[in-house]
Amino acid sequence: MKGEEYLTKSEQYALVYKEGRSWVSSLMVMKALPNGLSLSRYGFSVSKRVGKAVTRNRVKRLLREILRLTPLEPGWDIIFIARPVTATTEYAELRKSVESLLSRAQLLVRNYEGIRLSTN
Repeated sequence: MKGEEYLTKSEQYALVYKEGRSWVSSLMVMKALPNGLSLSRYGFSVSKRVGKAVTRNRVKRLLREILRLTPLEPGWDIIFIARPVTATTEYAELRKSVESLLSRAQLLVRNYEGIRLSTN
């Protein structure tokens, strides 16, 4: 991901927390707010309740990789708030949870050009 794809300022986070819509799963909470830009921006909130620094950084690395591989609709600011149970969650389960939240929020690209199914 490039630097412009991240939420970097506390004002950006505050706006999404205040005005954004929420979706909840057992592993995390997702808040999203339209941003009017041609790209979607991401942010992660992983508190000390999740674990020590090594654990929190691992969760953020996994989330970044999942979002790197997931095609999203442009024009959204999205924050993922990790719950403590994410510290012991495997990659596949975490990816399933993230994709479920994005799907429920209708933020996944419907006609992803990278996937072509041929019927020949």
